Amino acid sequence: LALATDQECKPSEIIRAAVDAYLGTASVITSSQRRLARISEFMQLALDVIISEQFPEFRERIIANADKAGRSAMRSYGMNLGYAFQLVDDALDYGGTAADLGKNVGDDFREGKITLPVILAYRRGTETERAFWKTAIEKGESSEENLEKALGLIKKYDALNDTIGRALHYGTIARDALAPLPASPLKSAMLEVIDFSIQRVN
Repeated sequence: LALATDQECKPSEIIRAAVDAYLGTASVITSSQRRLARISEFMQLALDVIISEQFPEFRERIIANADKAGRSAMRSYGMNLGYAFQLVDDALDYGGTAADLGKNVGDDFREGKITLPVILAYRRGTETERAFWKTAIEKGESSEENLEKALGLIKKYDALNDTIGRALHYGTIARDALAPLPASPLKSAMLEVIDFSIQRVN
């Protein structure tokens, strides 16, 4: 967030740096629901800092002119962008590369994190497959052999595509939330961040 005071940085670079900074703390959160809530809160905080430092006139205009619906729209943007970003991150852990993630593929599995791909594969699985997930996640039996089996089950039940689909859904909501705002460099940067967050899975 220190980059928010650097006037030479592009808005999109600042917001991306804020997102990257968050990834260092996301790994300590074990509940999928809590992870989504935390990153959404972080994105809203980061955006508030960026707006205050980089675009004070724009911020004052928003505060002066925004009604309750306008403030709600900005809140919706931050929340849904956070959801989209985290869901993409969850999908990449089972279908991306170390370069995409900044960490090893399968780290969520090894750390016993319950993310959406796991939840979908578990719900759609057989009793035997559900027993595997309980053993692997709850008891921490995350060998490379079990990771390969987990990847197979996630692929079998199309959990990655459905996770990405939900990320796209939240990204669309975030984009729609900005529609009432006037054109500005900040608005362009905020829209670009949505694309950046989703396109990591391409």
